[in-house]
Amino acid sequence: MESYQQVYNTLHQLNIPFEDVEHPPAFTTEEADHYITGKEGVRTKSLFLCNKKRTSYYLVIMDDAKRLDMDKLANLLDEKRLSFCSSEKLIQKMKTTPGEVSIFGLLNNDDRDIQVYFDKAILAESIMTFHPNDNTKTLFIATSDMFTFIESLGYRYHVVDL
Repeated sequence: MESYQQVYNTLHQLNIPFEDVEHPPAFTTEEADHYITGKEGVRTKSLFLCNKKRTSYYLVIMDDAKRLDMDKLANLLDEKRLSFCSSEKLIQKMKTTPGEVSIFGLLNNDDRDIQVYFDKAILAESIMTFHPNDNTKTLFIATSDMFTFIESLGYRYHVVDL
């Protein structure tokens, strides 16, 4: 089964409506944005981070136009230092690759050891955009349904002011 099909099947099982746009592979949020111009929804970037010891994992969701202050986030999470996890760790934990990271990779996190954080600034938006574990598609989902999806997997999410 294609990785995006698992996402679509799960959303259908949860009765969560969504819209998707197919496009050429997009490896950055800037690339993906070109293919969805004019459509409603906050353009998100999803960052897979870990602590210095590589014992805690974080998925941080924020507006793709915003720059992440890693030191500020580390302080908020009570970590000495954060960094981007390696591609190998991303594949191990979410079964996805750089350029495809999103909340939908949580479907593949069998250990359920990734902590999910949202930047407070995007939560006022009614629609979010994500790759559905495939960077040739962008999926539009209602913010409230996004939370339903996350909670259905047994995750709690946190809101921080980045």
